[in-house]
Amino acid sequence: MRALPQPPGTPDHRSADRYLLWLARREWRSLLWASLITSVYFLCTILVSYLLGTALDSGLADGGPGTLLRWFALIALCALVAAAMVPLYERASCFNWYACAYRTVQLVTRRSSRLGPTLTRRLPTGEVVAVGTDDIDRVGTFYERSDLMVSSAVSVLVVGFLMLTSHVTFGLIVLVAVPLIIVGMTPLLRPLNRRTHTHRDRQADLTTRATDLVAGLRVLRGVGGERSVGERYRAESQRVRAAGVRVGWMDASLEAVRTLYPGLLLVGIVWYGARLALVGEITAGQLVSFYGYTGALATAVRFFMRFSSDLVTARVAASRVVRVLGLEHDLPEPEAPAEPPAGPCDLYDPASGVRLARGRTTGVVCADQADVLPLVERLGRHRDDGEDAVLVGVGADAVGLRELPLREVRRRILVAGNDAHLFSGRLRDELDPDGSASDEHVTAMVRAAAAEDVLGRSPEGWDAELTERGRGYSGGQQQRLRLARALLRDPEVLILVEPTSAVDAHSEAAVAERLTGARAGRTTGVVTTSPLLLDRADHVQFVEEGRVVAEGSHRGLLRVDSYSATVLRTAGEKT
Repeated sequence: MRALPQPPGTPDHRSADRYLLWLARREWRSLLWASLITSVYFLCTILVSYLLGTALDSGLADGGPGTLLRWFALIALCALVAAAMVPLYERASCFNWYACAYRTVQLVTRRSSRLGPTLTRRLPTGEVVAVGTDDIDRVGTFYERSDLMVSSAVSVLVVGFLMLTSHVTFGLIVLVAVPLIIVGMTPLLRPLNRRTHTHRDRQADLTTRATDLVAGLRVLRGVGGERSVGERYRAESQRVRAAGVRVGWMDASLEAVRTLYPGLLLVGIVWYGARLALVGEITAGQLVSFYGYTGALATAVRFFMRFSSDLVTARVAASRVVRVLGLEHDLPEPEAPAEPPAGPCDLYDPASGVRLARGRTTGVVCADQADVLPLVERLGRHRDDGEDAVLVGVGADAVGLRELPLREVRRRILVAGNDAHLFSGRLRDELDPDGSASDEHVTAMVRAAAAEDVLGRSPEGWDAELTERGRGYSGGQQQRLRLARALLRDPEVLILVEPTSAVDAHSEAAVAERLTGARAGRTTGVVTTSPLLLDRADHVQFVEEGRVVAEGSHRGLLRVDSYSATVLRTAGEKT
């Protein structure tokens, strides 16, 4: 069995700032390591300036070749250590990006999978897409550069100390000037924050519009509405572009300030240091060192400013992430969860009278297809309106699904419909995501779903790569792969919704013949109008106007006119 990824933990999603702080606590070791490496690099560059100045003041010209070589060796050593830090820094910063971004991906994906349809009912599609792409990238970028803020603070403190030991006034000027420069940039951060929020909102709206446009393209063409919708999309994209340009102008202004302020600091330090050197308050070597220190200070100030900008965009992104993480499921958890019935259970829906008997395969036929979705949603507790479906154990021990934790319901009951996705990746991983089944069992379930041809069509076998949604396969092949995946999940109660609607008659007959054996001893409901599947079912119930009006064997129910009309009509449409 392959190793599974580590759980991401329980995030603090009360606010964007709390979430960013929680991420920092989770990854503090790698963040500290990256900060240490970057600090060593900057300290080495500062030490080079210090050594140059000290060498000049120590009478280097009169010391001979030995003295020159000693100073050269010290400076070269600092340069080599700094160079050695560069690949370590790159690796550490990349690790921080991946660690924080991937942890956020895990959290958002885990929450999205638990919310299910609740997510798209509460948030527009474009918002969900933007959170999963742009926002996660911005959070990762913030932590990728966070080590530069720590190393910049270390650089300022070390330079201030060195200048204080050489000239108290000079050192105080530096220690006061840097915070003033940072504060001077603060007024520009508010409009950046506001414009970033606006751009992010419009970007999500545009993505939602694009998703809706693609989903309804066929309908739009049928009614001739693609031109008007296209014009609206074009206008919306222009608004997004304009909002992006405004963010760009603001960021460009900040970049200009990030260049201007350190430049002014550099000019001021050089001018003041030169005056001190002329009057003899500092030596020529100290002036050279001070000039080198200003380069480190200028870099530190730019990094401080960049960190401030990154923090603004990260807070905007994190606010969207915590919005997803803070969503409550439409189906509330019970305040006092009941104990689930032990052993195999019947699943009973009082609203319709449908009962899926334990250890048997029950066919369910709905005269009106509009009754199918509400029925299966009640049986799987995907909706809470109306009466509650009930698990009935041995000895009539009954518990309503609302009384059980949602995780327990999902563990015991699986509704497998034709809207389930096939994800890209290795075929074996798609059918058995946790890798717990043996190859023999996987092969048996693939055969039960009559999907042997899917496995045999590729020389790679189980290592064949699935494209997104399994687009490399026909609709019938995709449907049989979904059926095989559901059978491998092996839930206590499996509800299949038209599992063979897209397959040919030969494959449908094979599925009908093998399904009962694959689910032996388990509770299975097949909501279908397929005569082949119904003929193999242990028991069939016919739902008309939302209630069970007849039940028995498939062949016996064919004497019921409305039942036979429903089943035979579907069979005629398929042929």
